[in-house]
Amino acid sequence: MGDHHLSEQETVALVELMFFAYRDFVSDPDEILGTYGFGRAHHRVLHFVGRDPGMTVQQLLDILQITKQSLGRVLKELIDKGYVFQKEGEADRRQRLLYLTEAGEELRQRLMGPQISRIRRAVALPEGNAAHLYRKVLYQMVSPANRDAVLDWIGRASLPGDTQDGG
Repeated sequence: MGDHHLSEQETVALVELMFFAYRDFVSDPDEILGTYGFGRAHHRVLHFVGRDPGMTVQQLLDILQITKQSLGRVLKELIDKGYVFQKEGEADRRQRLLYLTEAGEELRQRLMGPQISRIRRAVALPEGNAAHLYRKVLYQMVSPANRDAVLDWIGRASLPGDTQDGG
């Protein structure tokens, strides 16, 4: 493939495609979130807690890379409205372990539905290896310092049989 040396114009076009793809990727859940008075931070919390029930607040902070204060506000709203609950850790009572309520899991599924459809449609190319290429491209866009943590997360949260290698 001769794609190794993209012109400035081609590269800028890809940057813009990324903006537009992201805009539309988040538009479906944004609409649903709006009816709850929630934003994208709430969505990310619901998503990641639902993927790894019993995760700690610290693990969630590591993934989201937002301030403790921002997360605290978002978590409080999700807990007050009955979408998330926390238990103290068995071994360490200071740890707060996060779980979705039934309503939280329902909302997570509702938010993810249109995004799953978009991804499936996007990678359903006749060549057949689009999902593998897409995974490679996205992996390369992750900062090198974060790649191991991202692979570790995907490895833990993926269903058995999923391949999560970035290369």
